[in-house]
Amino acid sequence: MSFDPNAAAPADSGIFGLPYGPEESQLLYLPVPWEATTSYGGGTAGAPEAIRAASRQVDLFDLEVERPYEAGLHLLAADSRFTAWNGEARPLAQQVIARAGAIGGDARLAAARDRVNALGEQVNDVVSQRIAAILDGDRVPGLIGGDHSTPFGAIRVAAERYPGIAVLQVDAHMDLREAYEGFAWSHASIMHNVMTTVPGVGRLVQVGIRDFCEEELDFARDQGDRVRVWFDADLARRRFKGGAWGHTVSEIVADLPSDVWISFDIDGLDPRLCPHTGTPVPGGLDFNEAVWLIAAVARSGRRIVGFDLNEVAPGPDGEWDANVGARLLYKLTAWTLVSRGLRAELPRS
Repeated sequence: MSFDPNAAAPADSGIFGLPYGPEESQLLYLPVPWEATTSYGGGTAGAPEAIRAASRQVDLFDLEVERPYEAGLHLLAADSRFTAWNGEARPLAQQVIARAGAIGGDARLAAARDRVNALGEQVNDVVSQRIAAILDGDRVPGLIGGDHSTPFGAIRVAAERYPGIAVLQVDAHMDLREAYEGFAWSHASIMHNVMTTVPGVGRLVQVGIRDFCEEELDFARDQGDRVRVWFDADLARRRFKGGAWGHTVSEIVADLPSDVWISFDIDGLDPRLCPHTGTPVPGGLDFNEAVWLIAAVARSGRRIVGFDLNEVAPGPDGEWDANVGARLLYKLTAWTLVSRGLRAELPRS
């Protein structure tokens, strides 16, 4: 049967209703259903499957990139180890989180913390192996979390392949805490881990930040030019004074080198778009503001070497979060392909 991009998605189709297998696809999505250290809301382990289901409602024609799907997009099968490890680690982590990480001399809690840390390291190693295989196959990687700890292994591999890379992080949070609540691979520590253990990352550019502790701010300042933070309050102040978002984005993109990994925490958006994400914070980017930023990276001639989308938590009362996540994923995909020369932007009058 021939594929009709205008028809409803068949029940047995892949992500976005597409028929492509991994061999036919230029971009491969790696699902990582892991959320062991989530300390407020939960549910992100269900995001890859929820996004896959919601993606079948996304119309494939894009006004700016036209037919990005023609490059071939495929969601890889989930590694059963992630699910098993998450099932073991989550209840252990909750014991520690209930004490706000204050373990003291409690040997039982110390053992729980240590086991969660060990499992987190295993997740990182498998993610690194899977992303390396995608890159070895001359494919573009896109990771779907899980919580925001999940892309560490992917960023580590990308930085080895593209030394001097920047991470463009869209997020409500800095994620620069050290071993938050005792967890070395906490979702709140990923960028601290990146900046202290991945020397191939030349710069971290954070956009939409609006919830952080003093320790994180001090860490960012101590990094000098390696960390550039675009606080949500400053972005709002520019808008209130009549500044154009396009001009601000040009300044943000100017902070980036030629190769970029985009790390997108869905809570970087206004929480009306992602109300069930684990740690929603008022403020944030509108959907089209986020897309303009992603597109500007590609339009600038910079190469998006890969990306991750995290912290999408399917809600109990509908699939709105997954719907927004799927549509953001398609936009990330489209502009990543443009930046790699695998698709072209549609000329607009």
